[in-house]
This record gives sequence, structure tokens and C-alpha cells, in this order.
Amino acid sequence: MQTDTVQHSSNVKTLPERFTSSGFILAAIGSAVGLGNMWKFPYITGKYGGAAFFLLFIGCLLFVGLPILLAEMAIGRGGRGNAVTSFQSLSKSKYWGAFGFLSVVGAFAILSFYAVVAGWTIHYAIESLTGGLYASSDFKSTFLTFAGGYLPVLWQAVTMVITGWVVAKGISGGIEKFNKVLIPGLAIILIILMVRALTLDNAAAGVEFFLKPDFSKLTAESALIALGHAFFSLSLGMGTMLTYGAYVERQQSLGKASLAIGGGDLLYALVAGLIIFPTAFSFGIEPSQGAGLVFMALPAAFAAMPLGQFFGFLFFILLAIAALTSAVSLLEVPVAYAMTKWNWNRKKAAFYTSVICFLIGVPSALSMGPLADFAPGGKTYFDWFDFVASNILLPIGGLLVTLFTGYAWKRAGEEAGLSGFWYNAWMFLLRYVAPLLVIAIFFYTVGIIKFD
Repeated sequence: MQTDTVQHSSNVKTLPERFTSSGFILAAIGSAVGLGNMWKFPYITGKYGGAAFFLLFIGCLLFVGLPILLAEMAIGRGGRGNAVTSFQSLSKSKYWGAFGFLSVVGAFAILSFYAVVAGWTIHYAIESLTGGLYASSDFKSTFLTFAGGYLPVLWQAVTMVITGWVVAKGISGGIEKFNKVLIPGLAIILIILMVRALTLDNAAAGVEFFLKPDFSKLTAESALIALGHAFFSLSLGMGTMLTYGAYVERQQSLGKASLAIGGGDLLYALVAGLIIFPTAFSFGIEPSQGAGLVFMALPAAFAAMPLGQFFGFLFFILLAIAALTSAVSLLEVPVAYAMTKWNWNRKKAAFYTSVICFLIGVPSALSMGPLADFAPGGKTYFDWFDFVASNILLPIGGLLVTLFTGYAWKRAGEEAGLSGFWYNAWMFLLRYVAPLLVIAIFFYTVGIIKFD
């Protein structure tokens, strides 16, 4: 193994564990693919121009997403620490470390409510397997009854137990092995569900709605939506890719890794659309954004199709896998911070961060039931955590990565493995293009930029 070339401050602790090359790629893809790609990406693609929007999304990935992704991983590998100490080590400034702490907070906050939705998917997978999900044809009422009770807390706890256990096992023995099993499994389930969806009656209408290019629908608003989704779908701004980067070997090409991760994320989003829309059109379901499509509308489709109970089980297992691999990467961010900040061993850090994250997330699990009336400003506890973490902390975190890599860190090109034209192009995007676009995303998501 090559020794690190970066000189670290004597008072900054580094993370000693390492991914294998394939393990890192699979873990990073697992972090990137998540629930949003399954229920949000197909919807916004269909709404904003089909294949025209898809091409726009690819451009956003190439010119904003991948440059920031490469920057995050380079900071992590260069600093060999958590989201705080990596900035400190590379800049020799505590102020950059303080900014990095926003990523730790963001990842922790997102996991607190993300585990709730992940718990829903596990519950629905079991209910679909046993047939309990199809006991009633009123699937909206079924979901609202479930989400409005106390049972979501149990499934949130199950999610955190699984996530904490994987992270506690370490990088090679836990996170890497977990993703080496689940990501290939996810790919197999995706293919099975796509074939089933594409062979349904009227599937062609769904494919056409999803992929027929309509350039007239490309507007400034659709461009910002494509930018935002490219940013969030790669898990940027929350410290996950930075933290994973700290475990990457020197011989690993970060440029090639970025392309593999972006390609995996893009392929997952494409196949998700080829599952959702043919199924929706075949059974007369109006495509809608968010939990309603997945937990209320699609179960009706599974109930009506041959072997629907089996395919429903596969679908919700697919969602559960996507959710759990993302949850593992989110938990690793505060765990890495706790290990270096307080000198905790990995098991202790995983246990305490999991428990605290669970407790903070309990009100989110109850936001559609016992705590539904607690909605200051018209937002529930769940909505507020989602809004602050996703729309404020993440864009700020991504912006800081671009500014740090573009202006403050002089050896970024060396760590990223770029020189000449590619280094200059990367720096141009990080210094001038990505910051402005991330700020535009931020202004749009918080409502400063509005479209009538």
C-alpha cells in the first residue's frame, strides 16, 4: 500500500480503514441511488419534457454534479478524515472545519427522517409478501391508517438497527460487504421489474410519456429542477462522498470513479422510469409525485396484475435496498466524526449516533398521526427537517466544497489526478459555473426565485 502523500497536522486524526476499488464504487453507487430516483425523477422527467429533460439532466450531471462529486471525494482522500477534519487538515484552518460541520449536521438530520420512509418500504415489502397489503382495495386509506399510527416508529427503529449494525461492522467487514450483496441484488430486481412493466398492456404509452422529447417544456424552471435533482441524486453536500473518499486507496482513479458513480445513478433513474410509467399507464394511474404514487397508487396496480403480490414484494424490496444503502452512507458521516472527535471505537460511535438519530426522528415518524397537528408555519416536524436539511444545509455544503476546492486548496488537481486541459476545465466549473448554479438552486428551493 502506498503511503499518503498529504502532510496532516499533528493534532488531526485520520481514518485508517480502506475500501477495495470495487467496494468503493458499489458503496458510492449505493449512496447515490435512493428513494428520490424512484418516485421523483420519473415524475419530473415526464412533466418537463421527457427525453428532452433527460438530456438536460445528463448535462447537469456532467457540468455540475460530477465536478462537485470529484471535489468531495478528493477532499476526503486528501484529508483522510471526517467532514470536519479533512477540511482542517488540507487548509490548516479551523474555520473551514467549522463549515464542514454543516455536512455532519445535514447528514444526521436527513437520516433522522429518511429512516422513517425507509421503514415504510420495509413494512410494505413484508405486507406485500404476506398478502396483507391487498386485504383492502382502498390503498390510500391503508397507507394513511398505517402512517397515522405508532407502527412507523417500530419500522424506523428496524431501519436504524440494520443501518447501525452495518456501520458498526466497519468499512470492509460491514459497508463494503453490505453493498456488494445489495447493489447486484438491486440491479437484478430492477431488470425483473422493468421487463414485467414493459410487457404490460398499454406499456408503450407510459414509455412514450416518459421518454418522448418535448423541447417546448424546457424552461428556466425545468433547468433548475434538473440541476437540483442532479445535485441531490449524487448525495452531494451532505458529507457522504467526502467521508467515503477518506477510505479510498491512492491507486484508485477518482475521475473514473466519478463517472462510474454518475453512470450508475443515471441508469438507475432511467430504469426506474421504465418501471413506474408503463405500470401507471397500464392500470390507469395518474402519475403523481412522492409517497402517494408509491404507497397509494402502485399497490392497486400490483393487486390487479398476475403474480402482483410477488412483483409488489420485489418493488418494495427494491425501495428498501435503495433506502438502506443510502442510510448506511448517511450514518457513516456522524460516526466518522464521533470516532475522530471523541476517540470512540467504531461500535460505540455507531451505537450512540444510531440511538440519538432514532430519538430525534421519532417525531418525524409520528408527523402523519399523533403529531400531525403540530405544524408551525404549515409544516410538520417531518417537513421542517426535510426542508432545512435538503434546501438549506445541503446546498450550502455543496457550495463550500466548490469554493474550497476551487480557491482555498492548492493541491486539489494532484489529489483528483487531473492536469492540463482536464484540470483547467474542472477548476473553471468549480470556480465560476457550479457556485452560481448551486446558489440558483438554493434560491429556487427556498422560494426566492419563483416562476408563475
